[in-house]
Amino acid sequence: MSTLAKVAEPVEKEGRRVYYQNCEAAVLLAQENPPWETLPLPGRFPAEEGHPSVVLGDSPAVFTPELRKAIDANLARLIYVLAKGTTTLPPEASGTPIFSFLVPPLQAAVVNSLVNASFENLVLARRQASLEQELQRVRAEIDQLNQIGIALSTQRDMDSLMDLILEKSREITNSDAGSLYLAEETEQGEKRLRFKTTQNDSLQVHLDEFTMPINASSIAGYVALTGESLHLEDVHNTPASLSFRFNPKFDQESGYRTKSMLVVPMKNPQGEIIGVVQLINCKRDAHLRVDSRTADEVVIPYPEGLRALVSSLASQAAVAIENNRLYESIQTLFEGFVNASVVAIEARDPTTSGHSFRVADLTVGLAEAVDRADSPDFRDIRFSRSEMKEIRYASLLHDFGKVGVREDVLVKAKKLYPQQMDVVRQRFDYVRKAVQQEHAERQLTYLLEKSREEFLARQEEFQRDFTERLAELDDFLQFVLKCNEPTVLPEGNFQRLTQLAAVQFLDWEGQPRPLLTPGEASLLSIPKGSLDEKERQQIESHVVHSFNFLSQIPWTKEIRNIPTIARAHHEKLNGTGYPYKLTAAEIPFQSRMMAISDIYDALSASDRPYKRAVPTEKALDILAQETKQGLLDSELFRLFQEAEIYKFTANWKHPSSFSL
Repeated sequence: MSTLAKVAEPVEKEGRRVYYQNCEAAVLLAQENPPWETLPLPGRFPAEEGHPSVVLGDSPAVFTPELRKAIDANLARLIYVLAKGTTTLPPEASGTPIFSFLVPPLQAAVVNSLVNASFENLVLARRQASLEQELQRVRAEIDQLNQIGIALSTQRDMDSLMDLILEKSREITNSDAGSLYLAEETEQGEKRLRFKTTQNDSLQVHLDEFTMPINASSIAGYVALTGESLHLEDVHNTPASLSFRFNPKFDQESGYRTKSMLVVPMKNPQGEIIGVVQLINCKRDAHLRVDSRTADEVVIPYPEGLRALVSSLASQAAVAIENNRLYESIQTLFEGFVNASVVAIEARDPTTSGHSFRVADLTVGLAEAVDRADSPDFRDIRFSRSEMKEIRYASLLHDFGKVGVREDVLVKAKKLYPQQMDVVRQRFDYVRKAVQQEHAERQLTYLLEKSREEFLARQEEFQRDFTERLAELDDFLQFVLKCNEPTVLPEGNFQRLTQLAAVQFLDWEGQPRPLLTPGEASLLSIPKGSLDEKERQQIESHVVHSFNFLSQIPWTKEIRNIPTIARAHHEKLNGTGYPYKLTAAEIPFQSRMMAISDIYDALSASDRPYKRAVPTEKALDILAQETKQGLLDSELFRLFQEAEIYKFTANWKHPSSFSL
């Protein structure tokens, strides 16, 4: 039976009750031999019993908060009997919904008909409420699937996609663990399953990839072979009709307890099995942990509704995997050329997404302005179509070497990495709890050793000392958080960080530990920005990586200068740039243009987590200062301003595609 059919089932008549204040109404109902229980109304309506009820009231005492709540909850309906000679309700009736009225003299048929209508109204109201609740649940599931689909469709890294599919599948089912397999075909044409990833909330598990045959001897192989979902309430008691048996080796070695399991095939739109999602141990509560002792209490079978939901997600996952494979094929197809290379750059460093495109737009725009200029500085400089292409290619690929820089360094937003900051917070939390425990023990010890009056006399002192210590700890943490920002560190903060690094606490073994490790204090002492000297050198090494990569490509004669142009975009005219410390005479003209464009976009772009974008005017002022210091080409910067090249990216949008 469908969910909607279940919702539409009527309330059982045996559970109906009619409560009355009016004896005459009760007598009339009894004459009709009704299929419900007739009871006198107690002083307080018994809403907690949950029976569908109709109340026959004839006095203001019936209008109680309990009855109003029961009516709002579709547990009751009120029929009010007006007093003889009146046509108005008492003031107490305000705010209480009344289903119908009775006007004396009462007639059995009328009373019985109204009561029946009241119960039918309750049935309809309950059906509507249930349908609305079911509709909300279905909408929530659809919305959840849509959100998951969006997340899957935007993930381009295959390993991350596998993790995301498994993570979302476990998330919507409260699964403690799970694994994911992909189908593949060997060169000999044999179809096999490749184990790709596993996750487990109760254990730290790492398993290397391996392959297994697609046959009925294993659970995942059985599902991949038959294309049918499989639900096992207890894998240790599989039905005799199934050809496989659960391998308990992992459970025996780890102390884990695998119990319920839901295994779903991932099918592409053509019905081909491209993988299997295996979910393990559906939990009553997502926060619970599973082992051999708690499994029977914590783990439940997978509800039928969740099985359908996982099947839908598996279909989305299959499409996402297919799309991801297609994307990888296209990228492989064009791996030797610029489009794929730029995509790779931005996939490596999403925080600067669009930077290479914008630098290319700005540099080409400046080159075109030079090409049009008639001033003495530029009238002899003209670029051919091939040279323009060379400039654009070099600009697009100038940061490709970032693929050789560690990702955490590349996107480092603050002085401490997030995991390092988490450790610091945990350490402060531990010290806070230690202070709280020490405070409690100090009070208890004093109370046991002294009289109650002596304790009360010093209690305020104890509390003041406790509050001051916590406040000092909080102040330390706020100072650390402030120092962690990639802003200029005031000079006095260096000394305070040194003092803070000298503060120690006792760990759980009673050993003294620093509140800040030397490494943390060193990173927090970075004068400006988020990178220490070693990390900055890693970032600056991207130029060398770019040159080495670009030098490997067999460029045609017309654009063979791309590596040379790209490698000099961080050089300065006075020889203080990096990485080669080139002088003005050694820096190509095209690289001088790119340097201005690169700095301007880095200043004005709003897509970097470690800095805020500056307004156009401020960015131009900074470029003007560098020009005055002899770092940038003054005539090129003048043209950059006069031709308003900076406006080329003012309303820039990331292109869905581009052609060179």
